[in-house]
Amino acid sequence: MSSKNNNINKNHEQKRKTIRTIGTVVLITGIIFTAVGFISFFSSFGSFEPPKYFWCSFIGLPLLGIGGGLLKMGYMGSVARYTAEEIAPVTKDTFNYMADGTSEGVRKISKSISEGIKEASEGNDDKTLVKCFKCNEVNDSDAKFCKNCGAALEKTKMCSNCGELNDPDAKFCDNCGEKFN
Repeated sequence: MSSKNNNINKNHEQKRKTIRTIGTVVLITGIIFTAVGFISFFSSFGSFEPPKYFWCSFIGLPLLGIGGGLLKMGYMGSVARYTAEEIAPVTKDTFNYMADGTSEGVRKISKSISEGIKEASEGNDDKTLVKCFKCNEVNDSDAKFCKNCGAALEKTKMCSNCGELNDPDAKFCDNCGEKFN
């Protein structure tokens, strides 16, 4: 993977170099202050005097954290590119292995689905169905009464406005919306 890419910011390389430099200086300063503070603290154990430079550790420890954070930011892109270059081939190999191992199962499933769709479409070509207006039971189109509740399936109520036949218990015409008396 190329490290030269189209960056959003033209000064990206310079800013990254600056962050790395500042991070290194702050980290080294933090190490020095922390070391002086801890050396002063532990060297005072042999005497009865309080440590003179222990306060340096209170400055050094935050500087360690800040310097480490700046270095992390400065090297973030390089680490991410390295990680991607290391992981991509393994991911590709895993994907290919899984594809080879599961292709037969996927073929069987897709074959079963296509057979099921084919059977379902072949079974209903010559038969139209009618739904009962009272109980919503599905009946054959040639049935005159519902096989579940016995209600008449034929439309018998004629609209006086448009002449459309409607269900026997309709309150409004299916075609024009005229209210039945």
